Amino acid sequence: MGTSFQVVTGAFGYSGKYIADRLIKAGQRVRTLTNSTQRLNPFGGQVEVHPFNFDHPQALEESLQGAEVLYNTYWVRFNYTDFKHSQAVHNTRVLFEAARRSGVKRVVHVSITNPSEESSLEYFRDKALLEKALIESGLSYAILRPTVLFGKEDILINNIAWLLRRLPVFGVFGDGSYRLQPIYVDDLAKLAVEQGQSREDRLIDAIGPETFTYRELVQMIETVIGKARPIFSMPPWLGYWAGWITGKLVGDVLITQDEIAGLMQGLLYTQSPPAGNTRLSQWAKEHASTLGLKYASELARRRDRRSAYENL
Repeated sequence: MGTSFQVVTGAFGYSGKYIADRLIKAGQRVRTLTNSTQRLNPFGGQVEVHPFNFDHPQALEESLQGAEVLYNTYWVRFNYTDFKHSQAVHNTRVLFEAARRSGVKRVVHVSITNPSEESSLEYFRDKALLEKALIESGLSYAILRPTVLFGKEDILINNIAWLLRRLPVFGVFGDGSYRLQPIYVDDLAKLAVEQGQSREDRLIDAIGPETFTYRELVQMIETVIGKARPIFSMPPWLGYWAGWITGKLVGDVLITQDEIAGLMQGLLYTQSPPAGNTRLSQWAKEHASTLGLKYASELARRRDRRSAYENL
């Protein structure tokens, strides 16, 4: 094993953990940059832990010195009191510049399908701005554009199942005909590690092998967990407020207006070939006994920086 190493942001989190695991199994030295330096380390001494140091670029550069590849999964899902998209954009630009100055050979960056600088949705607009920043940095890059991730630590799929287990009916935004193509988190990790070995600049839609309408997705999940519910259409504003109230009851942000709009605008669908092989329908069957038993909280994960992400 050489003296070079791989850097994964958030190796104790969700997608970053799967990327780190694949790298370690491939015999690579792994370092993580994280806001959760005290979080339970599932890799023991196999992963070296450094803070992000966004406010201290020189220290951040030192953390990246000697790195072959930077795998970047850092982002925030929504704006909240102590974290915002605008800050995540600033921090990611600092990270890219530190990677450039440190001589990192390659950046594998996780983005989103259909980003656009002209988008009215901050999430998709900011993701486009970061793609542009990386492309213009001069660094070798692979930009992966997933839609919805699923896996044991998942939030969206799990929480749909959680709601289906507890509510007598389930509402979808509008007619529910908009499509999405979920990808298994370890399939994304496999793709990321493969792209880390290349030096060709790539933009890849990281989608799974199945396409669902949102209504079909809910129907599939209710069938798998054995909780058939009447599914009805509702105006997006009503769906948002129902989600807001539910979020308050569980101490979380269940869904945002931008997420609803992104879904309904078809931004989680592309016509690209699948990049992953794992079928959500099959994975859900294999995990039917535990899927949705517990609520998965985004805010709880951000507030508790010590506990490992729970395998739901």
